[in-house]
Amino acid sequence: MEKVLIEGIEIYLTQPDEIPIVWVGQEELIAQVIAAWLVIGDDDLPLNPRLLGKPGVGKTTLAYHAGRSLKKPVYLFQATMDTRPEDLIITPVISEAGKIRYMASSIVSAMIKGGVAIIDEGNRMSEKSWASLAPLMDNRRYVESIVAGIKVKAHPEFRLCTTMNDDASTFELPEYIHSRLQPRIFIDFPERDEELLILKTNLPFADEELLEYVVDFLQTSHEANERYTVRDGINIARYALKRLYSSGERMTSADRKTRILDYMKESATMILDQAAAEYFHDLMEEPYEEE
Repeated sequence: MEKVLIEGIEIYLTQPDEIPIVWVGQEELIAQVIAAWLVIGDDDLPLNPRLLGKPGVGKTTLAYHAGRSLKKPVYLFQATMDTRPEDLIITPVISEAGKIRYMASSIVSAMIKGGVAIIDEGNRMSEKSWASLAPLMDNRRYVESIVAGIKVKAHPEFRLCTTMNDDASTFELPEYIHSRLQPRIFIDFPERDEELLILKTNLPFADEELLEYVVDFLQTSHEANERYTVRDGINIARYALKRLYSSGERMTSADRKTRILDYMKESATMILDQAAAEYFHDLMEEPYEEE
């Protein structure tokens, strides 16, 4: 485990996240994130973009992909309602020898290594927790650990962003935090071609016909202002395929189509709700009629 010495105190660093995820389509959004992080002069500072959108539209994937496209190590921090200020900075733990070891959070590790820190679902954190990061998000560019008694300055290459869901189970952030988390980048549902490409990328083993039905379901849901996302579509298709292949049955082409329909409706009911299953019934009933 890597460690550094700051003001005479040993700090142990966490490792960056290595995740096999790729952002598909909507290249303009990547350009917006990278532009926010750009530094164009000696007196300039990177901005701290806030990625907004419904759960499952790919906010974390976008941030991760943008960081990796800049060849930077990326560190994820999952915010919760129970996140404490020390969780964001440095936490003391007891080592095997019974001594206190100071563990840097993923955010502080990114600060020290010049990486990208992504605070996921940031509006689940309280104001008290956000306040501990306020100096990091302005021209001071540091955090202060009360636990370790040190001040940690950010590497010039350090970049920060946060994702935020637009659901009800969140805190209302104070204005002084809002003003530091700019610009706001809104992520909406993708167009049909992009959504189909996302499905193909995540489910390369799935039938083309099945993916077409899933993307029809998603696009119809978007038009009806439902909250179903491409993540939901991927999970529905994945479970339906697992049900199909685990049965081990040999079927004719017509029987296989009927069985896929049954499993997809079952999957939609289990993963989402009965209304989603009805969407599949209405959208897929006609294509499965006998020719």
